[in-house]
Amino acid sequence: MEIPIKKHGRGAAGGDGTRAAPAFSLYGETPASHDDDFVHIEEIAARSQRYDWEIGRHVHHGLCQILMLAAGEVAYRLDEDAGSSAGPCALVVPPATVHAFRFTPGAVGHVLTFAESRFVHGAPERRALVEATFERPAALSLSSADPAAARLASLIAEIAVEFRQRGAGWTTAVEGLTAAAVALTARLLAAGLSEAGRSREIMLYGRFRALLETTYAEHRTIGWYASALGVSESRLDRAARAVAGKSAYAAAQERLMLEARRRLAYVAAPATKIAYELGFADAAYFWRFFRRRAGVTPADFRRAARRRAIEGSGAARA
Repeated sequence: MEIPIKKHGRGAAGGDGTRAAPAFSLYGETPASHDDDFVHIEEIAARSQRYDWEIGRHVHHGLCQILMLAAGEVAYRLDEDAGSSAGPCALVVPPATVHAFRFTPGAVGHVLTFAESRFVHGAPERRALVEATFERPAALSLSSADPAAARLASLIAEIAVEFRQRGAGWTTAVEGLTAAAVALTARLLAAGLSEAGRSREIMLYGRFRALLETTYAEHRTIGWYASALGVSESRLDRAARAVAGKSAYAAAQERLMLEARRRLAYVAAPATKIAYELGFADAAYFWRFFRRRAGVTPADFRRAARRRAIEGSGAARA
């Protein structure tokens, strides 16, 4: 079921939404400086219910969040990504991510919030783990039959118990359990994007490739493509790397280079004319562009291509 997120459009100020989004330590509370030991966990209903199950777009600076939804449904916005997911699922919210949630009434789960500095100042392997886990926002669809998902839910629940009871050594217990929850989240992320997330990456990259196919000779910037597709440059670049294993810029340059090779090999027009047809105002720049990527000049490439064609034709007649 699609759940609309209200009043969560991009802010007018700044264009990227970050500057327009209010900053909180915890949603609805005055932003305050937090120390390296800051950690907080609460049930989803504890805060969402008082806001009619809707958490408006906002940002946390220096704080990492893991939202674990056990039952119910959540519509979310994580920077430019928007979608909805039913429990069990987990949402990973890195520091400085503009995010918003709308839950179905009665949704069950927890939101774990902790200072990024709590772990990045520790052992190098722990710092690397936190940085990798919170490199970018993510939505993980989980299966109740998946042992890893059940373990993550159990860890989050244990953190909530320790946080609430605050018995002897509770801070040590919370830190250890939180580190374990981050590690398990990292494993789930490493297993790959959720099916819905993978589908969105493929669709975005497909739209980019379709637009590139009609504009590669216009030498547009990646910013122009991102704007035309309604996403940020970083969002487009992530999709390109996830699907094609290369940056959006590299994909655009490769498409232009592919066309240059095709025309030099199969079109009899002078290289200068081909350069202009491919959007190069300066033939010398085209020469440098081609040689840098092919390792040979356009003229040498054309001679080699013709030689291969002649040799292939001779072999076919023999």
